[in-house]
Amino acid sequence: MDRVNVEHIPPSAAEYLALRKIAGLSAMSKEGAEIGLPNSLFAVCLREENEIVGMGRVIGDGGCFFQVVDIAVHPDQQGRGYGKLIMSEIMNYLREHVPARGLVSLLADVPADRLYAQFGFAYTSPKSEGMWWRQEEDGTE
Repeated sequence: MDRVNVEHIPPSAAEYLALRKIAGLSAMSKEGAEIGLPNSLFAVCLREENEIVGMGRVIGDGGCFFQVVDIAVHPDQQGRGYGKLIMSEIMNYLREHVPARGLVSLLADVPADRLYAQFGFAYTSPKSEGMWWRQEEDGTE
């Protein structure tokens, strides 16, 4: 990990969209990325020779609710501990900025749920279940 640089700024929209795609995350729009990225509460990017190899963000209202999103590592760089490094940076932010009783959530893809468990995240079920709604590309449901 000596070669990786840690930055606490969001990636560019182009970098974000490209890394999400190559890492197998769902597609987002350029418009959405351009609006959302600057509104991050916290962001971390990992770079090797100025190329983005990993990222993660925290979004939310900054007081009661926080969500960990966009954890992604380039497939060519996986297995080097970069996911743990990203989560360590995020956890440092959360420990410092989340007030008492603040709630931090995330949606975990399997097998990434094992990584998040190492940082104290627990399943909400059966008490509650995660749900979501997504805007379709043409604006219809």
